[in-house]
Amino acid sequence: MQTTESLKVLVACEFSGTVRRAFAHRGHDAWSCDLLPSEDRSNKHIVGDVRDILDDGWDMLVVAHPPCTRLCNSGVRWLSVPPSGRTIDQMWQELEDGCDLFSHLWNASIDRIAIENPVMHKHAKTRIRNYQPPAQSIQPWQFGHGETKRTCLWLKNLPKLEATKIVPGRTARVHRMPPGPERWKERSRFFDGIADAMADQWGNIKQQDAA
Repeated sequence: MQTTESLKVLVACEFSGTVRRAFAHRGHDAWSCDLLPSEDRSNKHIVGDVRDILDDGWDMLVVAHPPCTRLCNSGVRWLSVPPSGRTIDQMWQELEDGCDLFSHLWNASIDRIAIENPVMHKHAKTRIRNYQPPAQSIQPWQFGHGETKRTCLWLKNLPKLEATKIVPGRTARVHRMPPGPERWKERSRFFDGIADAMADQWGNIKQQDAA
């Protein structure tokens, strides 16, 4: 006999509540955690360092958008030629910090883990403990959003996400956002269609009864 679980889900590095709400709407005990307060002012949001709560009995960890500026291919140039007002030492320290966070998340004692991140450069890969290649890469247009933003998924004990609604349109809206103080926040905002797919496909975990 097989049964569907109600899961205790931790959504890390998310202030918008998008992924948390998707799991909660399907009956799961879902919490988000970020250094920023939640935009929807939910009482199921923890403000703080997610590393402090990884051992609190979660069934699933979904990392919606960990800090990736120093880990991703698009930013590798800053490791040799830093932006104005910054030093090379600062860039490499930020890389070390980002890799340490990713390592803690990837190696957490949680049965099911999903981490999303852009394509990584070689310096990040060598610094992440027990690094493995991503299981897949996805695009928003596979989940109802007519945009392009390639995202890789690192998965443990979770199946690859299946596309739910392939739509026309290949607008690089996120990539073309103009500079500004809120640009980083908008670039990190999660797509509803992908969050719904995660909750539907990963939240419907079946396991064998002990009998």
